[in-house]
Amino acid sequence: MSKKVAFQMDPMEAVNIDGDSTFHLAMEAQDRGHEIYYHTPSKLAFEDGKVTAKGQKMILRREIGKHVDLGELQHLDLHEFDVVWLRQDPPFDMGYITTTHLLDFLKPDTLVVNEPFWVRNYPEKLLMLQFPDLIPPTTIARDLDTLKAFRAVHSDVIVKPLYGNGGAGVFRLPPDDRNIASLHELFTSINTEPLIIQKFLPGVSNGDKRVILVDGEAVGAINRVPAPGETRSNMHVGGRPEKVGLTTQDLEICAAIGPTLREKGQIFVGIDVIDNYLTEINVTSPTGLQELQRFDGTNVAGLIWDAIEAKL
Repeated sequence: MSKKVAFQMDPMEAVNIDGDSTFHLAMEAQDRGHEIYYHTPSKLAFEDGKVTAKGQKMILRREIGKHVDLGELQHLDLHEFDVVWLRQDPPFDMGYITTTHLLDFLKPDTLVVNEPFWVRNYPEKLLMLQFPDLIPPTTIARDLDTLKAFRAVHSDVIVKPLYGNGGAGVFRLPPDDRNIASLHELFTSINTEPLIIQKFLPGVSNGDKRVILVDGEAVGAINRVPAPGETRSNMHVGGRPEKVGLTTQDLEICAAIGPTLREKGQIFVGIDVIDNYLTEINVTSPTGLQELQRFDGTNVAGLIWDAIEAKL
């Protein structure tokens, strides 16, 4: 049966149709006969007890430069939709958090994916702290002396903003690097958030594995290999995706975290694994669907829609 679906996302006109996971999810919905709409986060509102958005009906196709036809701008009552997708990219700032509060008011009329209450309470680098046996040595702090104490123990470390994304602001500090105080000064001058510092994992040179879970179950993985001379493996900064399988350790990690993800309504999740350590649990706007389908032939977008339709 056809469903009415809205995608809350960054501008559809600008997406990379060969890599964007939201485009892939929307194409799958369209192929299943669902009626698809789109709005940006800035068009979301709460009016007269209802969550609304100014959005457009859309028709998608896999043609570069001609991938979307958008209808007239409409005033949408999101309570009339079967599914709303929370798919805008971070930063995970107060604007992002506010959209999760507003989308919460759609219950019980509309299914929001991923469940916004737990997206808000399970940001990428904090949810993993619930699984201390799976993660590398990690400290979260704003206090410089605490960060220095961690580094004194582990010597070679990674420092990054707690709510960063896409590899932005990630620094490796090898043992002879003297810039931790300068980096702390830089970060703390920008915002009031703490930093996250982790032991450097040398296996990242062989890749940072993105494992995709659907409703708590591992369905496949891609490896992301850093560009020459680069520590970061994110595809946003030049990381190269390549085919990779799931190891016994990957499956054990997924078995440990899967029940929590399923219970909290996190249907589409991407975790990062380096050197057999869990380093992030991405619930806000995970990626990797198109790369996985090219490498393995697995239509994960289809599996995700199967899970959603079962819940409906």
